[in-house]
Amino acid sequence: MPEQDDEVDRIVHAWERERPDLTFSPLQVLSRVGRLSRHLELARRNAFTRSKLESWEFDVLSALRRAGEPFTLSPKQLLLQTLVSSGTMTNRIDRLVTRGLVERRTDPNDGRGILVVMTATGLAQVDAAITRLVDAEAELLAVLSPAEQTKLAGLLRKLILGFDEV
Repeated sequence: MPEQDDEVDRIVHAWERERPDLTFSPLQVLSRVGRLSRHLELARRNAFTRSKLESWEFDVLSALRRAGEPFTLSPKQLLLQTLVSSGTMTNRIDRLVTRGLVERRTDPNDGRGILVVMTATGLAQVDAAITRLVDAEAELLAVLSPAEQTKLAGLLRKLILGFDEV
């Protein structure tokens, strides 16, 4: 089956016609990554909405879920995993407590410390959200074979490692 031109191809061909002095291969890759990012964001938003979660709520709850039982982390550990300021994290924890998705508990190893513990309701909602998210992302990638998905994941890993080191 011959490859079809997509919108990026049309844009790049027009630029090549107008500016033949430039090499547009970066646009061939990164414009598609940008477009895929928008589709992914929509799929994620839909998965989280169906699970009655905001994106930021999923971020915090998924960090707790990935910690394993008893689904507990300190606010500082949550900060490191979600890359937000301490004030933002405090606000997020407050809102999650109000919704009954997490509880604050005194750290038994440090009476001054606080731990954030996911509730059964939070666990049910984050598990539903990750199931919906994985299904939605699998649907986005369905056009690629498993081998193509593995190859693409490796190439993207190689690309992103350069940014993560900065």
